[in-house]
Amino acid sequence: MSDRKQDGRRIAGRYELQEPIGRGGMGIVWRAYDELLDRTVAVKEVRYAAALGEEVQLLNRRTMREARAAARFEHPNVIVVHDVIEEDDRPWIVMQLVPSRSLGTVIKQDGPLPPKRVVEIGLAMLDALHRAHEAGVLHRDVKPENVLLAHDGRVVLTDFGIATLETETQLTVTGLAGTPAFIAPERLKGLPARRESDLWSLGATLYTAVEGRSPHERGMALATMHAVLTDEPDPATHSGPLADVISGLLVKEPVQRLSYEETQRMLRRSLAQMNAELLAPPLPDPGPPPTAQFPAAQELRVPPPAEPQRPAAPPAKPKRPGPAKARRPYAPVEDDTPTDPNLRAAAAAPALQEAMPETGTRIPRTQAAQPPRAPAESTTDAARPEQRRAGVIIAAAVAVLLVAGVGGFLGLRSAPDEDPGQDTGAHAAAVTASTQSSPD
Repeated sequence: MSDRKQDGRRIAGRYELQEPIGRGGMGIVWRAYDELLDRTVAVKEVRYAAALGEEVQLLNRRTMREARAAARFEHPNVIVVHDVIEEDDRPWIVMQLVPSRSLGTVIKQDGPLPPKRVVEIGLAMLDALHRAHEAGVLHRDVKPENVLLAHDGRVVLTDFGIATLETETQLTVTGLAGTPAFIAPERLKGLPARRESDLWSLGATLYTAVEGRSPHERGMALATMHAVLTDEPDPATHSGPLADVISGLLVKEPVQRLSYEETQRMLRRSLAQMNAELLAPPLPDPGPPPTAQFPAAQELRVPPPAEPQRPAAPPAKPKRPGPAKARRPYAPVEDDTPTDPNLRAAAAAPALQEAMPETGTRIPRTQAAQPPRAPAESTTDAARPEQRRAGVIIAAAVAVLLVAGVGGFLGLRSAPDEDPGQDTGAHAAAVTASTQSSPD
């Protein structure tokens, strides 16, 4: 009977099939309505395409046994089995309907998951496997397609017992081990399944979730099986803190694999480490490099490193004034007030000449007052020493003339009964001689 014709069919007198919601190598999952309990459920129809005759009957009995074993325990991360029935010589498994997508579908549609989310999925799957192992139930086909990511955030492991018979059927009939990339090496060697076999499959599932492909995928079933048996898993470049957990679970020898307790401890440590990194304050964004924002800056050359500056020399201490040195003859004098007695006498010469009209000898004011002209190109400061020199010479001449005049005046006064004309001529000759002997 085709799938379309089974729409609306009633199973066991109470489960009405509505529409197929999943399909696999060993059956179809239907959305169904439980008329007795008034609820929507998932019903899996188990099919054995390669089995014939007595083999089908054997597989049916084993499927029923494994499904009832899975229904004996309950766990939040394990699909709930409501009922197990047999109709049309096939097993039908009635399960809880979980609105979800399988992990395999998420990887195919959205790509690999971030390591933090994969760690959370791993902890939920590990807890479910541990509870099932304590109840004596082995899953034997842990893979991304059997991990449901519920819309409410839960992680649910499904197909307990059913996957076991699926794998053994393919090994018996075709020589293939179900999904070869997720079957533990010891099972491919024909050895019985054990708890460590489910842990190896868990490691392969976590690897696929974080990398987007299985650790030994080679494109063909036989090549993949050979890689599982002989090759090391491909490097997990995106696993981050999960790398040690995945490599510890994918060890080929069961006795050397991580135990349940070790796996749980390492997964929790990885989750705490990633949570701490998320809570750490982010570093300030330095912004784009100058060349990205200003293309012209690419042409700039980096200047060579500047030489270290030497410390500045301490300021020189002011020297103490030493003993006064003899002033040079032509040193400039800042103060215009004469201090030499001769200069003072020279300055007072015009007044004395005004007061002595009787001597008949007058010094031209232009000669006494006007210093020699300085060159035109000299500045006022440069001409001042020459003016001082001329003033000194003129003052000396004036002093000599003044002394001679005073002496002559007194001599004429004291000479008795001499001829006035003769005395006047002698005095004039003396003054003339004194004037000619004085330097210019």
